[in-house]
Amino acid sequence: MSGKTSSTTAGKPIRCRAAIARKPGAPLVIEEVIVAPPQPHEVRIKIICTSLCHSDVTYWKMEHPPAIFPRIFGHEAMGVVESVGEGVHEVIEGDTVIPTFLPECGECTYCLSNKSNHCSKLRFSVSLDESRFTDINGEKLYHFLSVSSFSEYTMVDIHHVTKIDPQTPPSRACLLSCGVSTGVGAAWKTANVEAGSTVAIFGLGAIGLAVAEGARLCGAKRIIGVDVNQDKFELGKKFGVTDFVNSRNCGDKTVSQVIMEMTGDGADYCFECVGLSSLVHEAYASCRKGWGKTVVLGVDQPGAKLTFSSSEVLHSGKSLMGSAFGGMKPKSDIPILIKRYMDKELRLDEFVTHEVEFEDINKAFDLLLDGKSLRCVIWMKK
Repeated sequence: MSGKTSSTTAGKPIRCRAAIARKPGAPLVIEEVIVAPPQPHEVRIKIICTSLCHSDVTYWKMEHPPAIFPRIFGHEAMGVVESVGEGVHEVIEGDTVIPTFLPECGECTYCLSNKSNHCSKLRFSVSLDESRFTDINGEKLYHFLSVSSFSEYTMVDIHHVTKIDPQTPPSRACLLSCGVSTGVGAAWKTANVEAGSTVAIFGLGAIGLAVAEGARLCGAKRIIGVDVNQDKFELGKKFGVTDFVNSRNCGDKTVSQVIMEMTGDGADYCFECVGLSSLVHEAYASCRKGWGKTVVLGVDQPGAKLTFSSSEVLHSGKSLMGSAFGGMKPKSDIPILIKRYMDKELRLDEFVTHEVEFEDINKAFDLLLDGKSLRCVIWMKK
């Protein structure tokens, strides 16, 4: 059975512009590319706007596997369905959608459980085995995190597509496809932060601030931000941060010692949002014995290891857990966040610090690398 569409380009290759990373760390080059027609269960999406995440930068810099080039990065975006392949019934041409790196099939054991946001039907992949992109010379261009939104059109499996309210501002909707959802969800879904609790957040970048926002929404009484940049405290206050620890100004004490002194017995919930194994250990050490939870969100270098004392794990009663996409189920939970934003409960506007045209996409990289940007929205055609 064919997917529903009336697009004049349906079933045909599309030529469009994409920002291609041809070498590690080199500026992206905007070139004409060819996007193939949708295969069964695929959706071709016209990207309206996208944003830059630290994960894009991490893999853009990477010189060894799983790095692979040439590649089209980008995984935070909002767009409109251009056409669909066979077997697609959830969306039709013209629907407003958010593509996400995490799938939700809605049918497997994991998707049907409220205990996990994993999906066994589609495995998580940094690069798809089959590419739907080629350059004008016929060279294969690799996908990134099943989205590749640094292109005017992209191809995404239907299980990675969430239909949203078309009234949602595009520049806010794209934030919910990864970073903000991950942070808010980590507090809301993974940790299940309780009202009146104490939270410590290691790293006040966009994800860390999103954790603060999630903890605020959950009713946390005290939210301690940890960062090397003192200016992050004033910024953090917008998202509910009540206390600040500059990790460079702790003297002869560790950050965990400072937090233990501040809280008496440690924070109820600790979140590592940088991607450093040393900070995971500090977060775990800062956590209250008996019921404290440490949640890891930061993306560390491939092969990074954690080492804990077996007796500490046994006797402390603390838990350590990872949180991919904040424990959020994309199709189920993103619409909830959008409604909370539209109801003026969830703060999204404060995350957008810059906006650029697609031609200036490399400026977005510069702003993030210089620490001047939380989220830079990149407009295809504003």
